[in-house]
Amino acid sequence: MKNIVVRFCGDSGDGMQLTGNLFSSLSAILGHEISTLPDFPAEIRAPQGTLGGVSGFQVELGSEVYTPGDKADVIVAMNAAALKVCTLGSHFNHPNAHFDDEFSLYHRHAIVIVDTDSLTDKDLEKAQYHTQNPFEELGIPESVQIVPVALTTLTKEALKDSGLDNKTMLKSRNMFALGLICWLFDEPMDEAIHLLEDKFKKKPALIAPNTKVMVDGYNYGNNLSLSINQIRLDGQPKEAHGTYTSIAGNKATAWGLIAAAEKAGKHLFLGSYPITPATDIMHELAGRKDMNVMVVQAEDEIAGVCTAIGAAFAGDLACTSTSGPGLSLKSEAIGLAVMAELPLVVIDVQRGGPSTGLPTKTEQTDLLQALYGRNGECPAVVIAASTSANCFDFAYEACRLALENMTPVILLTDTYLANGTALWRIPKMAELPAIKPQSVPEELKGRFNPALRDARGVRYWAFPGMEGYEHRNIGLERDAEKGTISTNPENHERMVRARQAKIAQVADSIPALQVIKPSGDSRQLSDTLLVGWGSTEGHLHAAANELGCDLAQFNYILPLPKNTHEVLSTYKRIIVCELNTGQFAAYLRAQFPDLKIEQYNEIQGQPFAVERIVKYVQGVKN
Repeated sequence: MKNIVVRFCGDSGDGMQLTGNLFSSLSAILGHEISTLPDFPAEIRAPQGTLGGVSGFQVELGSEVYTPGDKADVIVAMNAAALKVCTLGSHFNHPNAHFDDEFSLYHRHAIVIVDTDSLTDKDLEKAQYHTQNPFEELGIPESVQIVPVALTTLTKEALKDSGLDNKTMLKSRNMFALGLICWLFDEPMDEAIHLLEDKFKKKPALIAPNTKVMVDGYNYGNNLSLSINQIRLDGQPKEAHGTYTSIAGNKATAWGLIAAAEKAGKHLFLGSYPITPATDIMHELAGRKDMNVMVVQAEDEIAGVCTAIGAAFAGDLACTSTSGPGLSLKSEAIGLAVMAELPLVVIDVQRGGPSTGLPTKTEQTDLLQALYGRNGECPAVVIAASTSANCFDFAYEACRLALENMTPVILLTDTYLANGTALWRIPKMAELPAIKPQSVPEELKGRFNPALRDARGVRYWAFPGMEGYEHRNIGLERDAEKGTISTNPENHERMVRARQAKIAQVADSIPALQVIKPSGDSRQLSDTLLVGWGSTEGHLHAAANELGCDLAQFNYILPLPKNTHEVLSTYKRIIVCELNTGQFAAYLRAQFPDLKIEQYNEIQGQPFAVERIVKYVQGVKN
């Protein structure tokens, strides 16, 4: 097969994220492209075995992978609740719901591996079944290949001489399932064992029992000659040679910041407060003191950004990370960075809102807040990553734009990118673009003030310790010539327009908007353009390929690429697809009122389904 979609599904304590990550990493090592979707409940810990506690991990692997897949080809269901959620999809709470192609998380020819030991009367009652036959009650079609495996019993049998207690043994059920999946895909166990050893290197006592269970799972499938076909994937050679790894978006973001600091010759400072799903960025950076990274876990969101502003004044590459509610709290301080014209990178890992909302689910609902969510005329650069892998590139780019243009830069990622993983080619430092932090000319020594600007309208950067460049920087409006406090009306307008012009000229240093053409020869909708921004790229790319239309995916939002109007105006039908109620569509309409713009929106806490986008464009009612 060219591509395959696998979903691991079980209770929050069943290790589905670990299993999925190990299988995804193994697939990447074998040369397959991957895209993953960790999908866990918002509850801290729902009651075991209940519908609300089901945790999932989906991965698509193969070649030309754009998304984690709409529906799974292989399901591993660790208990009755997981089987129900995967079968009924978004309708799992409906008492009379049955398998439905539209809502199910797997298709009608899938392979479903289920732990029969977790289908007891008690388990069925917890998962709100009404009969003792879950397969019949759920209406699972005969075309679905059900593979009943006594995962719990077999795991206990594998570890009966290990000396482990019952609770610890049960935690290894996921490794038996992983071994079985490795058999199904004919993947080499030596690589899987190596990954397992690396994962548990800080807990060496767990390596031997988990390895044994995984190997037993592989042998179970092999020795019993299960009546399901093994699946072979044809790995395609990569376009670029190099070293590849599987990387999550948050880790890629952290590494992008480190690389930018190294390239710019600056110390990296992160001032942040923990918030789901952005906290992993802080965790990753906190372990990199060897790379001159300084991390302050502040008392709250406001303190986090204010420490970063102080670091920017002191001459460091200053960053702060957060999610939507935290961006709200940081808004006043970001305004200070705009007024003081200091370089600051703000990373917003978007999640479902408002307020606490859906903290483990994904949305694109912070766009207008990033663009306009500050008092006064307060422009800042706004960019967005579009894959888990290119979170590295756009974190790096956010630092470049901030340091070279003396401005806050807001980088938008989201939960889907942050927790998901993708195959990533590790770049060499020499391949990365140069970063030239704004510096102050020698001739200004002794007569420097913070209002002075270069030919681009960007103010100069001087910081404590530079003799002859002493100055004060403030949040009050300053005189355009002297840099002192000013309340003059004409001066205020001059300064507002100067700060706006500084952001507008950033368009000179960003790439033009590129149109992605559908793969193959199909151009059946050549007058139609799908438009997206940020994390929807993979899903829109897959939809555009299926529809035979073009795609314009935006990573640079404020300012927009210079050729944006030129590109959009060549199409009769422009459809903006985003995971909100139409924020980017409204922004484009405001910029280009002469264009007729359609919009397609979903706000369900999940990435797009390619199938639904295709149906909308084709005029089929979803």
